[in-house]
Amino acid sequence: MRIESMVETKVTVERSRFFAVLFPAAGLDEVDAMVRRQKGELRKANHHCWAFRGPDASGVLVEKSKDDGEVGHPGRVLLELLRKHDLEGGLLVSRVFGGVKLGVGGVSRAFREAGEAVLAEYL
Repeated sequence: MRIESMVETKVTVERSRFFAVLFPAAGLDEVDAMVRRQKGELRKANHHCWAFRGPDASGVLVEKSKDDGEVGHPGRVLLELLRKHDLEGGLLVSRVFGGVKLGVGGVSRAFREAGEAVLAEYL
């Protein structure tokens, strides 16, 4: 199912704020544009992790994700959420560090929580 509209939400975990955006994207260029938008709006964000699912020009399904230097492979976690709901488009979560280290497992859970929250608003 193709994502038709953009939805945004915020989740706070141990004082870190996670800004999640689910958005329509026909390709990686549109994902890059959304990341640039978030970097401009959330200048204090330390990491912008994302996932994309969608067909390329020949109709082959492309799946990509990026962790942006964050521990715990949060990009992969976000891609799993898109797969689980069979969604095509982009999912981006940006983290503003709150001063408490979450550890690898905690970071993965927090990114998953933010992704699930924005998906719950969309679905």
